[in-house]
Amino acid sequence: MIKVHLPELGEGITKATVSYWYFQPGEKVNEKDDLVELATDKATFNLPSPSGGILSEVLVNEGDTVNVGEVLGIIEEG
Repeated sequence: MIKVHLPELGEGITKATVSYWYFQPGEKVNEKDDLVELATDKATFNLPSPSGGILSEVLVNEGDTVNVGEVLGIIEEG
């Protein structure tokens, strides 16, 4: 089980808003696939999947704001 965390964003940015999930729970993802789009006050960026497997759970919905270090979703390695 791989937990997908919101990474350090630098420049004093401590949170981001989930704009869009590219995959839904139950779908297969490959390592480095764009997994989720995030937006901060300064930029919009895609977070790549840290591992291949099945996206088993999305813990943060589109439109929700998360802090650095929080878990966005869970990938079951396969």
